[in-house]
Amino acid sequence: MDNKDAEKLFFIPFNTGGHWLLLAINPIREIVYYLDSLGNDWTTYPDMKVLIDTVLQAFRAQRDIQTSRRGANSITWIKVACPQQRNQIDCGYFMLRFMRDTLALGRLKIPTDYFEEFKCAFYTKDQVDEIKEEWCQFMIELNVYS
Repeated sequence: MDNKDAEKLFFIPFNTGGHWLLLAINPIREIVYYLDSLGNDWTTYPDMKVLIDTVLQAFRAQRDIQTSRRGANSITWIKVACPQQRNQIDCGYFMLRFMRDTLALGRLKIPTDYFEEFKCAFYTKDQVDEIKEEWCQFMIELNVYS
């Protein structure tokens, strides 16, 4: 809770039970950016939405923010039109790529039509391979496999 009033994005890689997606949360503004490489809406995963809304309400309570009963549900969910995967197995790499793209730009807002610098309908094989290689290098540097 240090710096609890500083505006930040928190990244939550979320596994729905067989699919990875990314949530980028700005708790100060109570905005949840939803990035799903299968293009599903967050309503596809109601338990996820309830969990994240509950976490944000708890954060609000920790900050002693008072809201009306109507304002208690003022959390904004934004579906981002991010690149879509063409198979059923690359979702984890897409989620990592979305996180990396956002961090690379250092922004606190994600446009609903994704970042102009990285906008495309699909990632190429080379773009997916690039994030796979970065992930492997990261794991090697951690000595996870020693």
